[in-house]
Amino acid sequence: MAGMGTTTDFFDPSARNSRARQAVAVELMRELSRYKDPDELYKVFSRRMNQLYPTARQVTVSRRGLEGSEFRVTRFNLWKEQTNPWRDAEKLPVLSGGLIGELAYEDQPRVIGELSLEPADPAGVFFDGQRSLLSIPLFENGIATATVIVAREAANAFPAEQIPELVWLTNFFARATQTLVLSQRLQEACDAADYELRTIAEMQQSLLPAEVPRVAGLDVAVHYRTANRAGGDYYDFFPLPEGKMGILVADVSGHGTPASVLMAITHSLSHARIDPPAKPGEFLSYLNRHLARKYTLTNGNFVTAVYAVFDPRNGTVTYANAGHAPSRARIGGMREFGPLDQVRRLPLGVTHRTLGPYPEQTIELRPGDTFALFTDGITDAVNFRGDAFGTERLDDLLALPDLDAGGTVAKLVESMEDFMGETSGQDDRTLVLVKCESSGGTANLTALAHTAES
Repeated sequence: MAGMGTTTDFFDPSARNSRARQAVAVELMRELSRYKDPDELYKVFSRRMNQLYPTARQVTVSRRGLEGSEFRVTRFNLWKEQTNPWRDAEKLPVLSGGLIGELAYEDQPRVIGELSLEPADPAGVFFDGQRSLLSIPLFENGIATATVIVAREAANAFPAEQIPELVWLTNFFARATQTLVLSQRLQEACDAADYELRTIAEMQQSLLPAEVPRVAGLDVAVHYRTANRAGGDYYDFFPLPEGKMGILVADVSGHGTPASVLMAITHSLSHARIDPPAKPGEFLSYLNRHLARKYTLTNGNFVTAVYAVFDPRNGTVTYANAGHAPSRARIGGMREFGPLDQVRRLPLGVTHRTLGPYPEQTIELRPGDTFALFTDGITDAVNFRGDAFGTERLDDLLALPDLDAGGTVAKLVESMEDFMGETSGQDDRTLVLVKCESSGGTANLTALAHTAES
């Protein structure tokens, strides 16, 4: 037998028919593999099976979500228009009782050689004029949630020796179809979730500064990238009186949508304050108090943050740290970078019982001083060997000579991508780099490129 068009009995298990059976099986599987839509797959399988095992009537019923002897007719070969049972089940007829009601709940195949129906039996609509009937249960979780019923006009037309193979074949097809249904629903759910995440990411992006502010005496650049579409990293700039600028870098615990929501809340709290956040310790205490009382204590979330106020006119920077990765700085003519970790305290939102403002540290600024405020997604980024990028690599890149802040950040991003290779980042990444050009506001500053990445 060369293909599906011959008349060799597929269900004849004899050795002389083995090559024909193999050819039919291969061709059937080849054709079915081309379809991803379960409804189209069913139509192809039904057509092919009717060629292999012709029957006059084919009815499929489902008992899913029904009780007693109720059943929903999902397929009938004489219907001129077929309804997709996975999408429009509510449009299909629900009947009760009679022969089909028995078969739907029997959980066993049944062969009827001489079919006789009562006049009021709902099965009469489907099997009028038929004399032989075969029902095949389709199992899911150990229960026949659906049943395929076929009929022929001749009596005793279903040989008993063919029934086991029909049960195998029909149930394997049903499982394949159900897998496609679940795959299709999963894809639809993923598409819906992806749309929501894209929307959230766009909203989150709108909360970030549209550009890097110009501040006399400071050269500032930013790198921002979320691990997923939306993330929990947050940075912000706060123009302050007398030429000062506040810089906030924060990292919400967790990832994805929940972290992005708390990030938005932190942004809202930061901008809801009437007084300008001129004192880092008081500002972090304010955020901690409101986050803990309303948003974090009940769910265990928290926010790490560092807030620094740069004062180029008076040549100082004052910062406070709430459990955040210590900023890296090269100050006062130092050749190497070191951590600013003298005033690190609890993250925001852990407790509302913190007494007084977070402690602060003030540092004198000199031309050439460099400060890197970042989230741990920078230093914790790993390559395929599991090696972390680390502070040493970060310090080496920050110390590259003859580069402004924007050039340094661009080089850092390039080096991180090379280091990580094909490994995707598991955490959000934020870096705000500040280079001091002069004190007293006498420098002629140029606008700096905003290198934030979505």
